[in-house]
Amino acid sequence: MHRTVFERQAPPASAIDHALAGSRHEVFWLDDVERPAHPRLDGEIEADLVVVGGGYTGLWTALLAKERNLGLRVVVLEAQRVGWAASGRNGGFVEASLTHGDENGRRRWPEEMPLLDALGARNLDEIEATITRYGMQVDAQRTGTLSVAVEPHQVEWLRDEPVDDDHVFLDQDAVRAQVGSPTYLAGSWDRRGTLLAHPAKLALELARVAVELGVEIYEHSPATAVDDDPSGPADAGVRVRTKHGAVRAEQAVLATNVFPSLLKRNRLMTVPVYDYVIATEPLTAEQLAAIGWTNRQGLADLANQFHYYRMTADDRIVFGGYDAVYHYGGRVRAAYEDRASSYRMLTSHLLTTFPQLEGIRVTHRWAGAIDTSTRFCAFYGTARSGRVAYAAGFTGLGVAATRFAAQVMLDQLDGADTERTRLRMVRERPVPFPPEPAASMGINATRWSLDRADHSEGRRNLLLRGLDALGLGFDS
Repeated sequence: MHRTVFERQAPPASAIDHALAGSRHEVFWLDDVERPAHPRLDGEIEADLVVVGGGYTGLWTALLAKERNLGLRVVVLEAQRVGWAASGRNGGFVEASLTHGDENGRRRWPEEMPLLDALGARNLDEIEATITRYGMQVDAQRTGTLSVAVEPHQVEWLRDEPVDDDHVFLDQDAVRAQVGSPTYLAGSWDRRGTLLAHPAKLALELARVAVELGVEIYEHSPATAVDDDPSGPADAGVRVRTKHGAVRAEQAVLATNVFPSLLKRNRLMTVPVYDYVIATEPLTAEQLAAIGWTNRQGLADLANQFHYYRMTADDRIVFGGYDAVYHYGGRVRAAYEDRASSYRMLTSHLLTTFPQLEGIRVTHRWAGAIDTSTRFCAFYGTARSGRVAYAAGFTGLGVAATRFAAQVMLDQLDGADTERTRLRMVRERPVPFPPEPAASMGINATRWSLDRADHSEGRRNLLLRGLDALGLGFDS
């Protein structure tokens, strides 16, 4: 089989050992902020809207609900700490796409893609405007994403990308002038489609603004069930129970991401797939000069098993992706987060990408679970006669899409007929994953096939072609 550049140009094991020596198993983003505490819910309270989940989806929902109607009493229930899970662990790529990329959207909803692209671009503009309006300190930079080809067959994929003022094709010399990696053969720079942010700061600032607008946030208050409110008339409201209390509300939003849904109908709609990340020490002036990267774009390569990486405000490199791992049973466990082989692989690939950084240290290594759906982007719906709305399944490209999801759910709770709620993408549910052991067998067979395609110059085998034909095709 064809060897990839990460195997052809792998660094010596001693360089990987040196880089990882002394690294801490901690999330850099969460290690880089102070997190204000919110109380635990004890007892029973009433609200107009209760939101389950203190990540991006829940926080955007609470903030936007108050912007729509400042008089609403809005309560957010978070099982642990605000932004502690995916919202505090991701790469901080706030991307315009609502469909996990153009190809995924065109394959599933081709007739809606012009509108979905427009809604995604508008959503990203509104996120940027919200950051400015509330003075949110999130290290925001709208520098776009530079997609890079690191194998010859990927160059042709880039040549098929649209070219205009905001989308630029770069040949080998031009892409290496942007970022100095000897692995780059070509690139496509989407200048406006991505805003880079500090993910944990974004979650904390959303919480700050929400509280200033009057939202009540309760941490260490895991929701255990959502029921009809037994104290009121039929169809009057819901009651969300926690370990130490409950919230009675007219409406509820479930923003539980990768964690088990409170609705039985959604238990097989997502699976947790673990993504691994490393962060380096801050680069010196000499190291920065050696790699360039003065425009500080987000970077991603084009393999099925792809890497994403970016610079932080203090000039570290955050480097993640590639080794997405599913564990039998679909459980979310802290024990799955410290996977030595994944961190060694990422460090090896980082040093292959930037051999001029040999000798650099990795300071942080961490992982998080991605709420993967079979259609590779979020799905939406309502329950309890329209009193409960939910969104999940963002599949690793949801930082910006969570705001769009919040708007969809608020529209649904209002019973509003909007361009968002009319979308087939919003109205359709994805195919569920099968129960175990079929889920594990299918997911791991697909992962093996994706790896084989990357080692076969992009050629997809019968399994992947079959999944594509069924509308279930995806990459990592």
